[in-house]
Amino acid sequence: MEFFATAGNIPVHIYDSKVGDKCVILLHGYLETMYIWSEFNELLTKEYRVIAIDLPGHGLTSSGPVNTMEFIATVAKDVLAICGVDKAAVAGHSLGGYVALTCCRLFPETFTKLILLNSHPYPDLPEKAEDRAREISIIESGKLETLANVSIPKMYNSDSLRVFDEKIRETIELCETHDPEGIAACVKGMMQRADSTEFLKNTDIPTLGVMGDRDLFIPLDMIERMKKDFPKVKFVVIEDCGHNSFIEKREVVMQLLKDFI
Repeated sequence: MEFFATAGNIPVHIYDSKVGDKCVILLHGYLETMYIWSEFNELLTKEYRVIAIDLPGHGLTSSGPVNTMEFIATVAKDVLAICGVDKAAVAGHSLGGYVALTCCRLFPETFTKLILLNSHPYPDLPEKAEDRAREISIIESGKLETLANVSIPKMYNSDSLRVFDEKIRETIELCETHDPEGIAACVKGMMQRADSTEFLKNTDIPTLGVMGDRDLFIPLDMIERMKKDFPKVKFVVIEDCGHNSFIEKREVVMQLLKDFI
């Protein structure tokens, strides 16, 4: 069931499967919408109640002036309350992982388990901050579609691009629903996000990290660093997999989540 509700004082596009004793809320990545989860949901909803949203600035959800991770986390918590859910596991992909970390830091009584899908807790390095500033300039110059055409294919293992052509085209086409100002507000929010390393080292919330060995955005040296920095986190690195693990290796990721939850 899809509907709209006010959360965090903005209209939010929400999906709620309504059925299931255990609940998982899904937070998509940058330039995506809730529909990025469509095929994955076919498996997930057989086991759990699933809630997904268009993150602020994306799809059919409105935006704040700057979509900080704290603001988006508050929206996610409000959505759970609207849906009558007291506790849920939270799974975040990429940008959604930054938000999921913030959800657990701000609202540990609500978010009981944390799943990071191709995401990490570190702040931006200076060169990444420069890249994001350039992206804001591209978006504000009216070239969001150009940015999407370049960025979205990079989310996949290059050897699998033809296999996922249809999903890539769908994701790029759905970028037409984004408010460019809202996307820029999300980039600004990512630039301002807090360093979550100390939180992840010390939290008692069970955490699973699912990574791909062919991820262009989270290289293997970063994954090895995370394994050393966060010994309490269960990390799984999937072979022949890029940045969108839950699409490229859907059944594998579903089994990992099922075992973890």
